[in-house]
Amino acid sequence: MGTAEVTLREVRAGDLPLFYAYMCDPEAVRTAAFTSENPADRDAFDAHWARLLADSSIVLRTVLADGAVVGSAGVYGPAGDRQVTYWIDRAHWGRGLATAALRALLDVVPERPLHARAAADNTGSRRVLEKCGFTVTGEDRGFAHARGELTDELLFTLTAPAG
Repeated sequence: MGTAEVTLREVRAGDLPLFYAYMCDPEAVRTAAFTSENPADRDAFDAHWARLLADSSIVLRTVLADGAVVGSAGVYGPAGDRQVTYWIDRAHWGRGLATAALRALLDVVPERPLHARAAADNTGSRRVLEKCGFTVTGEDRGFAHARGELTDELLFTLTAPAG
């Protein structure tokens, strides 16, 4: 299998049902750990995305691989504490799509520092962040709704432009 061409575009209303389906994958949700209390609650999902899309300070993009929607990526939060987030459909894990999407997002959002968080045992997400220049700058422990338990997480920071 060759490398897919990964691009970002503005989020469209038609992307949201796909994002919702991705969020309903129990294995993906458990891996991510820090999700909404009930990812399968469609009304809460729709309300959450309506708030996100209405906030001009949030940068949201749909991730495409060879033209097909495979996930989302974004940057949110106040200046100085901007956080990156991304979600790739589990069917596409292991292909480098999250890394390519995050690199593309870092080109769209040149401000630094940027921060990220990942469950400490989410080695895939850790690799994505490190490949994109983020370094571990701390640890935390919080309640992960997807696991129903306290879960260790790593805090990451990107201070220099991606390279």
